[in-house]
Amino acid sequence: MTTSEQRPAPGIAESLCYLNGSYQRLCDARISVMDRGFIFGDGVYEVLPAYGGRIFRFDEHMDRLNRSLAELRMGNPLDKAQWLDIARRLIASLVDTTGSANQLIYIQVTRGVAPRDHAMPKNLPPTVFVMASEMRLATAAQRELGVACVSADDFRWEKAHIKTTSLLGAVLSRQISADEGAVETVMFRDGYLSEAAASNVWVVKDGVVLGPPKDHLVLEGIRFGLIEDICREEGIRFELRRISRDEVRQADELLLSSATKEVLPITRLDGEAVGHGSGKGLPGPIYQRLYAGYQRAKQAQCL
Repeated sequence: MTTSEQRPAPGIAESLCYLNGSYQRLCDARISVMDRGFIFGDGVYEVLPAYGGRIFRFDEHMDRLNRSLAELRMGNPLDKAQWLDIARRLIASLVDTTGSANQLIYIQVTRGVAPRDHAMPKNLPPTVFVMASEMRLATAAQRELGVACVSADDFRWEKAHIKTTSLLGAVLSRQISADEGAVETVMFRDGYLSEAAASNVWVVKDGVVLGPPKDHLVLEGIRFGLIEDICREEGIRFELRRISRDEVRQADELLLSSATKEVLPITRLDGEAVGHGSGKGLPGPIYQRLYAGYQRAKQAQCL
């Protein structure tokens, strides 16, 4: 593959990124091959959605970035005001170069450059990288009809609560669904629901929204707190607990949540329609209420 073939699409390539204190074109950004993020995946990342240039739930994303960094025994190299300033500048650059209406801001912090050794070296200057890209939301057809998913055993490591750049497990699990033409892979660990490859998973049964507990086996998506808030506003019971595979199979509704999916209905799992009765295989009423609440939150919780 030539160097030109490896570069981002023209519009994105000309947009700014931030790397270790300076702004430059994304296509010109370079890091050392000895960076521990490159060698070991020794770093964390965060992805912030922005609607019309306004960042959604910024404080919650910063809190999760701090939690991930703490798990890797790293400090945050910037404060909230600095992160916000960088994100806004990159969003403006992306809008100027591509005209994108909605954006994703990708933040990555690695331990930095050092000789290759598994032990964590101390006092390294971290590598800090930020870029913005266009956010592609779920289509109208996906919202009207729902999406198909497949299931698999969760074979990833047991520190899923860290939003680490070591994403091979997520890549392999997402490929399972990609091979089947499905949107996501719903995963189970020891017979209980964990999450999807790049999304959280929600079960609706008898009017109750159920999710797995917030522990080391699940990445706490920013939508955990948001969906709980919406349920409270809507008078919907919300509960986090272990959810068996049989409960998932017998659900009235299944939902995905992530930055780009927002809240999205699963209407087929492993080729079987989700739900019961006349609404089987179609998005359900709880999804409709959560999605409407999500749109209200976007108007109220953007910076």
